[in-house]
Amino acid sequence: MHPWPKIRKESLKPVRAVSTPRTGSARGRFALELGPVHHIWQATPASGERRAALPRREILTPDEVRALIKACSNRAPIGIRNRALLVLLYRGGLRITEALRLHPKDLDRAAGTVTVLRGKGGKRRTIGLDPGAFAVVERWLDARAKRRISGRAPLICTLHGKPVESAYVRALMPRLARRAGIEKRVHAHGLRHTHAAELALEGQPMNLIQAQLGHSSLATTNRYLAHIAPAQLIEAMRVRAWSL
Repeated sequence: MHPWPKIRKESLKPVRAVSTPRTGSARGRFALELGPVHHIWQATPASGERRAALPRREILTPDEVRALIKACSNRAPIGIRNRALLVLLYRGGLRITEALRLHPKDLDRAAGTVTVLRGKGGKRRTIGLDPGAFAVVERWLDARAKRRISGRAPLICTLHGKPVESAYVRALMPRLARRAGIEKRVHAHGLRHTHAAELALEGQPMNLIQAQLGHSSLATTNRYLAHIAPAQLIEAMRVRAWSL
């Protein structure tokens, strides 16, 4: 018995095939997930049936983020590297690809900046990073130096100076969440959402948040802020002073 709900045959419609991990290319005009040739079917709910809602991105609390970071070893080089990566995602609000494309030369501790040379759409931007975050990243820079990893290697790299794949990061996040005892759905992009939410709750101007995240429009930033967790929203409203 399959775990997914029953779908009426008449509610299925074929869609054009796309590349698949197994074959690397579309085979035939359609794909069916049976055997080497994959057929992809798009289900549309029949009349009167409710469409399942997509899971919302959950915002982490500061304590949950600390627990997530501390779930990485503070002694082993890989743990120190992963701590640096999480800090860049959380305190810098970077996308996974942006963090993984950074090089040591892109960081300026004195100025408190990180330069993203190729953000979304190939855009360049400079973000701010606090001293506490820089301290975590510098521990990884020291570990790199001890292993004589070339400065030309990406900032977040393997112990042999090779690039870290985004798939590794996606698999890492839920493992760290389980280790930290976090029951929420944890993923790398959620740290970026958490960063945006915290800036908003601190009262930072919308255009500043937009610039930090590298959004092309304020509308995109507004959608990010719509993901603030109800608990944070309630707490923000609860502390507002008012009397009759």
